Amino acid sequence: MPSSALQVARTGLEAQDTRMRVISNNLANVSTTAFKRDRANFATLAYQDARVAGAQSSTETAYATGLNLGTGVGVQSTTRMETQGSLNSTGNSLDLALDGDGYFQVQLPGGQLGYTRAGNFTRSSDGQLVTAQGYVVQPPISIPEGTTTITISDDGIVSAQVSGQSDTTQLGQITIASFTNPAALQAASDNFMLETAASGPAQIGIAGQGGRGNIKQGMLEGSNVNIVEELVDMIETQRAYEINSKMISAVDEMLKNANQTL
Repeated sequence: MPSSALQVARTGLEAQDTRMRVISNNLANVSTTAFKRDRANFATLAYQDARVAGAQSSTETAYATGLNLGTGVGVQSTTRMETQGSLNSTGNSLDLALDGDGYFQVQLPGGQLGYTRAGNFTRSSDGQLVTAQGYVVQPPISIPEGTTTITISDDGIVSAQVSGQSDTTQLGQITIASFTNPAALQAASDNFMLETAASGPAQIGIAGQGGRGNIKQGMLEGSNVNIVEELVDMIETQRAYEINSKMISAVDEMLKNANQTL
């Protein structure tokens, strides 16, 4: 049985509601460090072929055009927009930003690695370089007691000036993970991304090499959400939702008149 116009309009309502949820999440994270905005992608649902072009219309002729009835629309996927946000100076020596591609590596509970561009790191009670949640940055960097100054170079070498010592001490090097298909990383909470089969395995290397970005100390990457663009998308989505609602009202009125007439 062919789908009615009511059913088609309902799919439009559901699709626009999902798009509005994506836009809402973008706007909610406008101030989230290194957040990447999402875009909802739409696709047509299956068509019902009442008549196929090329089918025989008589023993001697064929239909030049078909009769294809669409059944509506659905959200096919969401795409994460990987454009870089603006780099903002903080003056905090443990705040790090990536100027270019790549991700910092963090060990999550259970031993799984998470990947993030949010470099608002801090120092734990035992001197480890950690995230705000206390997750250790990989490879581990241990900051000794009495450290007065920490310097992190563009390629990730961490050096410290310890009180009572004339020479700086090299503590290690922060390496950067890159992926063949970073858009396929699975978004998780707390600004983390997780590796998937579609993203490919993490390729670990030195910042500034192999297409990886440079590390900028004392800076944080901002969200790449553009409020004006999101508001325009929100108005467009709202109007599309209203039109589909009016379609349902119109079809309902048509069916009511048909029932009364017949």
